[in-house]
Amino acid sequence: MEEQNELFLDQRNSSAHLTHELGNAIIQEFPFAFNERESNRYLKSLIDKTPWQQDSLRIAGKEVLIPRLQCWMGDQDSNYSYSGIRLQPKPWSEDVLNIKTRIESLAEHKFNSVLLNYYRNGQDSVSWHADDEKELGDKPVIASISFGAVRKFQFRAKFGNGVQKFNMELRNGSFLLMGDTLQNHWLHQLPKVSGLKKPRINLTFRRIY
Repeated sequence: MEEQNELFLDQRNSSAHLTHELGNAIIQEFPFAFNERESNRYLKSLIDKTPWQQDSLRIAGKEVLIPRLQCWMGDQDSNYSYSGIRLQPKPWSEDVLNIKTRIESLAEHKFNSVLLNYYRNGQDSVSWHADDEKELGDKPVIASISFGAVRKFQFRAKFGNGVQKFNMELRNGSFLLMGDTLQNHWLHQLPKVSGLKKPRINLTFRRIY
């Protein structure tokens, strides 16, 4: 589907999507992958039932807590590490498996793991990075699902050619399919938001090789 104004998308159709061309990468945005009722139910259930933990990074010789809670789920052999944090998978929950089934149908791609992030309010965030760890293969495909508060999501190019920045808003129930060249050429972040009290859950499905 070519890029189009979301005003013309059918909000009852979970497969309706926009295509964002970034020159050397493509993002497919499914604004209504989950309806409002589903999204609100998943938000509450995931907050209440997920075994959240707060990991830390060593920065300048000090242990610093990351500004969010997270949980790694996946198949038994889907160990994962980033920025010195090693994650061993928790068993799939029923909610996450149901979300995975929906997303794999829309993405036409199979995933064997997911990182869940719980942003408790606007002070929780994630800084500039790319999901390009060696476990994800040469051209990682990432499926990102949002429940809860609308948050700004920012992209910036790794290299100085073509489009340099791209911003979008991640709404309740939306799904981004970040294609197989995005992580090679782009960084992304979820910045802090002053005064925001509402929570947000993000699930990023991946395939560990």
